[in-house]
Amino acid sequence: MARRRKGREINGIVLLDKPLGGSSNQLLQKVRWLYKAAKAGHTGALDPLASGMLPLCLGEATKFSQFLLDAEKTYEVTAQLGVRTTTSDADGEVVEEKPVDVSEEQVRDACLAFLGKSKQIPSMFSALKHQGKPLYHYARQGIEIEREPRDIEVYELDVLRIELPFVEMRIKCSKGTYIRSIVDDLGQNLGCGAYVTRLHRTEVADYPTDKMVSLDKLIEIQESLEEGEFKALDDLLIPMDTAVSRLPFVTINDAERNRFDNGQSVKGVCSESLIEGVSYRVYHGEDTSGIFLGVGEGVLDPKDQGIPKQEVFVNPKRRVVYPL
Repeated sequence: MARRRKGREINGIVLLDKPLGGSSNQLLQKVRWLYKAAKAGHTGALDPLASGMLPLCLGEATKFSQFLLDAEKTYEVTAQLGVRTTTSDADGEVVEEKPVDVSEEQVRDACLAFLGKSKQIPSMFSALKHQGKPLYHYARQGIEIEREPRDIEVYELDVLRIELPFVEMRIKCSKGTYIRSIVDDLGQNLGCGAYVTRLHRTEVADYPTDKMVSLDKLIEIQESLEEGEFKALDDLLIPMDTAVSRLPFVTINDAERNRFDNGQSVKGVCSESLIEGVSYRVYHGEDTSGIFLGVGEGVLDPKDQGIPKQEVFVNPKRRVVYPL
């Protein structure tokens, strides 16, 4: 018999304003405890020395965390030139110090050179996994693992301030981009070394910064509630379909919802022409104000000769069929 997970069946996303210090997983567990949630997961860790937006998914929202993990993100970073460390941030040991003999124009040009698509070798102090363990596990033992370069893209890069040896930038980038690696590469390109002294994430996908809430605020609210009360906390949750808000959507009616609930194929109405391989949000109702059911991918069903079939991630046994 499967063990029942303890906790509330609460679904939604908390936009945590992560403080400095502490791992993302530690903060996740604290928020999960505050909400007494049965399930919880984050959407990409922030380093202990990083702060800012950390979306935390509760309940069924964990099934859509991958979409936020894949989303573009924006950071504000301060780099100090002239020093290189083992971790490319203030947590590491200094391995090299050089004079900063560069002009502001050279620094600005070197920063802007990171715009666009490129290949990046992940830091050994990243959470990227190797044989089931994060790279930093090996790095702390002095073990170097060969890493394959990864495709990344810097969509926007603004140089906010240059007061040598310090440089402040705002960087909007694709998933899998390591800001510490960009700063380390910047220092190498300038010939003087560099490391991160401050890293703050301001945006994840389209989430507004004014919806962020601090851990201290969540604790304050939780302590003010009566035993078994959660409304004030639940009111801070963002609907889980916001994780996939950029996807086109499909709607199904009452009759089709009954079929869907019984694991049968159903027909719906697309917000735009259905394309094979594209993911769609699925709602019960006339539009997105209805009940969010999940996300599926349009694929051609060979049995129905051109009628696409969609597999809903919420329950892989259920499928939704749409006419072309």
